[in-house]
Amino acid sequence: MPSQFFGLNIAYTGLLNANAGLNTTANNISNAETDGYSRQGINSQASEALRVFTTYGCAGAGVDTLSIERIHDDFYDNKYWANNTKTGQFEMKDYYMRQIEDYFRDDSTIEGFTTTFNKMMTALAEVKKNPANISTKAQFVGMADNLCEYFNSMAGSMEQVQKDINSEIKLKVDEINSLASEIATINKQINVIELSGGSANELRDKRTLLVDQLSSIVSVDAKEYPVVDTNDPDRETGANMYIIKIAGGQTLVDTDLYNTLECVARTSDEKTNQSDIDGLYDVYWISSANHAVYEKLMKEDPNRELEWNEFVKFGYKDEYITYEPCAEFNLCNASLGGQLEGLIQMRDGNNAENFKGKITEIGDPVTNDGITTRNIKVEISAEYLKDLNKCTLSDSGGTIILGNQKYNYDEWEYSYDGATGKCVYTFKINETESKDSVSPALTDKEAEIGTAIKYQGVPYYQQQLNEWCRIFSAAFNDILKKGYTSEGDGGVEMFVGDKAADTSQYLFREARYNLKDADGKRTIDENVKMTDDSYYWLTAKNLNILKAIIDDPGKMATKSDPAAGTDEYNIAGELIEMTTNKDVANYRGAATQEFLTCVLSDVALNAKNATTFYNNYNNIGKNIDNQRISISGVDTDDEAINLVKYQNAYTLASKMIQTLTEVYDRLILQTGV
Repeated sequence: MPSQFFGLNIAYTGLLNANAGLNTTANNISNAETDGYSRQGINSQASEALRVFTTYGCAGAGVDTLSIERIHDDFYDNKYWANNTKTGQFEMKDYYMRQIEDYFRDDSTIEGFTTTFNKMMTALAEVKKNPANISTKAQFVGMADNLCEYFNSMAGSMEQVQKDINSEIKLKVDEINSLASEIATINKQINVIELSGGSANELRDKRTLLVDQLSSIVSVDAKEYPVVDTNDPDRETGANMYIIKIAGGQTLVDTDLYNTLECVARTSDEKTNQSDIDGLYDVYWISSANHAVYEKLMKEDPNRELEWNEFVKFGYKDEYITYEPCAEFNLCNASLGGQLEGLIQMRDGNNAENFKGKITEIGDPVTNDGITTRNIKVEISAEYLKDLNKCTLSDSGGTIILGNQKYNYDEWEYSYDGATGKCVYTFKINETESKDSVSPALTDKEAEIGTAIKYQGVPYYQQQLNEWCRIFSAAFNDILKKGYTSEGDGGVEMFVGDKAADTSQYLFREARYNLKDADGKRTIDENVKMTDDSYYWLTAKNLNILKAIIDDPGKMATKSDPAAGTDEYNIAGELIEMTTNKDVANYRGAATQEFLTCVLSDVALNAKNATTFYNNYNNIGKNIDNQRISISGVDTDDEAINLVKYQNAYTLASKMIQTLTEVYDRLILQTGV
């Protein structure tokens, strides 16, 4: 049976409940404008009734205030994170495609390709009118030099964009590591608090806000699992496991543990594309154990030649011990998502036109000066790989995937059989640098360089610039070299490439490749080595005018007959016709003068798509966030109502205590009980 003071205790529980409600309301109002804050509410229930052994059976014992919990719906978090990943991806594409679009602009404010090209052709028309005049030739050479400077500038701009993107990739990887560390720390703090029976509401809000940031960088999958007591599965331990997986299932955070990523720059002989800048980053998973192993190896033998980057990529192996290389984080993963995927597609996007073929022959190993090499032949079928004008293979060696194993190659050779149309590349594999030998079992396996990324990023536009320069220069030079100067001397090429190593120039004495017969069929055998002085070495970056013509414009051929008079202009006429004659030289099926139209259509379409998708996903994200806020956000009007509600409850509970005080005063002091 309850005591005479039972009612006072009941009123006291009501007072505590109302006080908790007032405090919670105050907290909500204070954080109404705090990013990521979820409104909180008190969780209460009627206290367990007491049996009083009377006719009414049980007596209510007041109210129990169980907890203060955040009002939140994880469903909208997952929707927001999935959409935020898309928003981040197109945000990066939109930003960098706008830059590329600005570089290709040609209008009243910027003198681009069309303006520069038309000025050059106008100057060439003047040469045709007066082929023996040195000043008109000098003016044309100057305009042609402007065209070279345009392509040099464009190549430099593309390199700068790629460099900026590469730097931003490192920043995003560092940001992922920082967020992972913070989330793991918060997970530990949450478990410490909730193991003692509390609710870590503010910490949970902070964690959700961090995952919001992470989801814009890379795709995330965050799940929470309760820790179960195996001895008593029904008991709630209060502890939880919080696991975050990124990029399609790779674990980043496991409760209070986390993995880190590290950017490792490629060396000059690990390039994927000829026009790539040096030092593009690959990303690897790094654990504390990896650092411990490396430190152990270097401590055992300080003179050991083992760079950290080399250890990460290749591991370590000698006659006594073997350590596996660090796991590579696949940047071309279709599930990568977020800003990181947008950056990778911009940095490495090749319109899915990477090198790929089938291994048909593996040669015997050859060792010279301690370096073991082996030639392998790869037959290709893709048409774009059969045209060396489109070639993007590295000019300093690179990496190639044979089967599923990565190898280094030093040189390559191209061979085309005109009768059968069969095209074969021969690669000189450096087995010493590759840390492994090429197995004969790889015959008939796939060979691949780089990854097919179906987006038109910087490598694609670099390839387009190089292709045009090669096609135009080869056709222009062929016409000049078959002609004669006004004085009857043999013609020389005009468009050449500057060598990076010295001040000399590539003269491209060898026949241009991809030639066709009179019927337009490609039936000529071709064999080109990487080291040959071929048009492969001509790029937008090194395109220039032959020094001899700059010094003496009179060396420019203008006539086709050496015995003809100085006014004969057949060669000049052919040069003018070449720019509009697709049978002589064509770029993507159009005349060479339509270069900007072809490329600008790609740029404009990609830029527009990036902007459209970014705006769409950004608007969808705002709608999802509004839905999330409608559940977990603080509504000041609702809180004002709660304030009045809990104030009244507190007042009534206080009034109840006052009333009971008066009752007990009458009972004790005035009745003498």
